[in-house]
Amino acid sequence: MAGDPDSILSTDLSRTMRDYLAEIYRLADRADDPTSYIGTSALADLLDVSPPAVNRMVTRLKENGLLEHEPYQGIRLTNSGRQEALKQLRSHRIVEAFLVNVMGFGWHQVHEEAERMSQGLSDVLVERMYRMAHEPSHCPHGEPIPLPDGTLPESNDELLSIAPLNVDLEITRVRTRESDRLEYLAALGLVPGRNLQVIHLAPFNGPIQLKVGSEYRIVGHNLAELIKVKPLG
Repeated sequence: MAGDPDSILSTDLSRTMRDYLAEIYRLADRADDPTSYIGTSALADLLDVSPPAVNRMVTRLKENGLLEHEPYQGIRLTNSGRQEALKQLRSHRIVEAFLVNVMGFGWHQVHEEAERMSQGLSDVLVERMYRMAHEPSHCPHGEPIPLPDGTLPESNDELLSIAPLNVDLEITRVRTRESDRLEYLAALGLVPGRNLQVIHLAPFNGPIQLKVGSEYRIVGHNLAELIKVKPLG
């Protein structure tokens, strides 16, 4: 029955519906709250589709209990919608890990390839790729890989732009898939698993000075907002 969160099974979802759910989750996650409302215009921009096309899909997803739509607030995933979004993201992140760990791609090369590949892969093939990639817990960009049932452990990391001073930190993930930015971050040594300290925060969203190993780096506030960290220990 339409509107029932359990009315649609994973096998009934079209590829386009899965893509929309995953992108809605990504947008909400960028706001640091997967339950937050997001604007349909932001979704249209991200997917590079027209607002009418987004509205049609929003209506369809809402009818199937995967999405809530509130006037003047936007859209957000229901529990079932988040579960389906995370299942789609599991496939995507496993493919990214496979491309890096098994096929030798760089982390800046895999996002679009994984987008194309994950849409046409069966669950059996995805799980085989997962084993061949040595059962990774995270994608190459540090994002956690959801469990097969569409659940995800809670994260305890925070943005580098608001991290405390003079505390030993570890980079957990980066929140960009732009290849030039990923290459730049790699050149600076700012990759998941790297340890660092924030030495100085300039006021008014100014530059941030970091100590990375024995070297010092200066990054802009906007770049620091793409990096998440957690205290060591």
